[in-house]
Amino acid sequence: MEIISLAIVGLLIVISPGADFVLVLKNSVTSGRAAGVWTAVGISLAIGVHIGYTLLGIGYLISHNVYLFNMVKYAGALYLIYIGLKSILTANASLDGVEKDEVQLKPSQYLFQGFLCNVLNPKTMLFFVSLFSQLISPENHEYGSVLLYGLYIALLHGLWFGAVSVLFTSRVLQHRMAKIKKRLCQVCGAGLMGLGIVLGAKSL
Repeated sequence: MEIISLAIVGLLIVISPGADFVLVLKNSVTSGRAAGVWTAVGISLAIGVHIGYTLLGIGYLISHNVYLFNMVKYAGALYLIYIGLKSILTANASLDGVEKDEVQLKPSQYLFQGFLCNVLNPKTMLFFVSLFSQLISPENHEYGSVLLYGLYIALLHGLWFGAVSVLFTSRVLQHRMAKIKKRLCQVCGAGLMGLGIVLGAKSL
């Protein structure tokens, strides 16, 4: 029963709309399916960082050192605000020639965006620290189970956001997206900026 509960919690965390979803959606709509998929890969890889520092005990340090934790929170908040502002400022970019853009993509750029968006997201950090701190204790050293659960979360991120990028670049939706692209980018950008401001304000 505990395994099922943890699996459901992980699934809900992944599919809940947040900064990762907004970034994948924005990159998919504005730069094509490949951009969205590479962003999803970056997000999935970032989960490995959260697993690593939690298992090594860095999560404990962050959760008990207010100064260090606030530094990380501010870094994540500022990055979200930057991505959001950039999305708003580039909202007028045309969607014409998406296929051409896909060929000329620099995968590392989108992978790095997805990686940073997730690895600097305080909500994701808090999730792993709070959850793993319940799974790991002085009396319980089941690191193998925790590692498997972390890999499960990473796989869910990759599959879910990969599916989002494919869905929103399908031919059925692409024409409709072209019509609302400017407004969608503005909304996504405002959402990212809002998340960054809210998360940053919580540190004050």
